[in-house]
Amino acid sequence: MDSLTTVRWAHLRPDDFVRRLNEKPLIYLPFGLCEPHGHIAPFGLDTLKADYYCEESAKRFGGIVAPTQGYHIHECGFHKPWLDEVVGPDQNPYLGAMPPYVVCYHFLYQLRSFANAGFRAVIAVSGHHGGSQNDLRRVATAFTEATSIPVTVKTDPEWVEGLYVNDHAGKYEISQLLDINPDSIDLSLLNRQHEPNSGGRLALNPDAGEATAAHGKEINEAIIKAIGDCVAQIKYAPKQEEPLSYEATEAIWKSVLARTSQWSSM
Repeated sequence: MDSLTTVRWAHLRPDDFVRRLNEKPLIYLPFGLCEPHGHIAPFGLDTLKADYYCEESAKRFGGIVAPTQGYHIHECGFHKPWLDEVVGPDQNPYLGAMPPYVVCYHFLYQLRSFANAGFRAVIAVSGHHGGSQNDLRRVATAFTEATSIPVTVKTDPEWVEGLYVNDHAGKYEISQLLDINPDSIDLSLLNRQHEPNSGGRLALNPDAGEATAAHGKEINEAIIKAIGDCVAQIKYAPKQEEPLSYEATEAIWKSVLARTSQWSSM
């Protein structure tokens, strides 16, 4: 691997990191989750999507990709009845989920680390959607109010809202991954859900068999273009005079906690 050409913070040497940071002080945060997407797809579909969009955007538009956040909000609030419906209350969903306040608190401290590293704008792309992103946006808004650093939080279908109809483990999502990582999808397992002791549906959408790599390519390119349009319009915050302290960050968190009654995930 030649670190001069990579866009991952974890892969960059100091000189290369500083060069990219000075060229564009923008960081992308991929947000994902391990959750079932039928027998045909990997648990990390959401994460694989987010990684791809962030890496491609950094390569095309500049900036650096943060270490992936591979845990997300699930199995509580509005997620629970959905999970019971598409997986079943007695079937292990094999989730990489955490409570809303844990994910949101961690997100706030991720933003702090970005600010203190010198980034002056953040784009968080979540491959997991459904409504929990609204709570991440509450954290983002409070952080921006305190630091002036703009933070955009969007799920992948929100980048192409009105252009494509999103789903869960259906034509939309399976097509996305067929383009990004075709070897990870096995459409021959579409009927595995009907076999004894298979675990059943595991959240597979009925139209998953209609997915194609060509359709995924259209969706993926539209998402990356939308991210590029966002990058072009960013108004970067001024350089920080001092690092953001733990105490100041805790004050931001208190302002977020004061509005927990409005959280979507609760």
